[in-house]
Amino acid sequence: MGHKVLIVDDAAFMRMMIKDILSKNGFDVVGEAENGKVAIEKFKELNPDLVTMDITMPEMDGIQAVKRLKEIDGNSKIVMCSAMGQQAMVIDAIQAGAKDFIVKPFQPDRVLEAVRKALS
Repeated sequence: MGHKVLIVDDAAFMRMMIKDILSKNGFDVVGEAENGKVAIEKFKELNPDLVTMDITMPEMDGIQAVKRLKEIDGNSKIVMCSAMGQQAMVIDAIQAGAKDFIVKPFQPDRVLEAVRKALS
């Protein structure tokens, strides 16, 4: 039984890419969310071991969502997903409690490294 992961990204294609990388490497993708609001509901419902969180999303962005998840569960493990050029937001996210970040387009090795690091 692999670690349970919740994937949060407003782009279905990006969720599919991360899900593919993680599923092939023994992780159990238990849910997906298209924005921060849905992510918080799914987090409470699914209690995942790890969340991959996009930064820029409608409704509620990734940084706000990280802050809320940390309020709900101080031990929640979150890896941010950012596009190139979002360094300032990545720093905000890490300060808000994210463990690591991965940059799009995703490199499978880097995704796995960040996820394993966050879980260890």
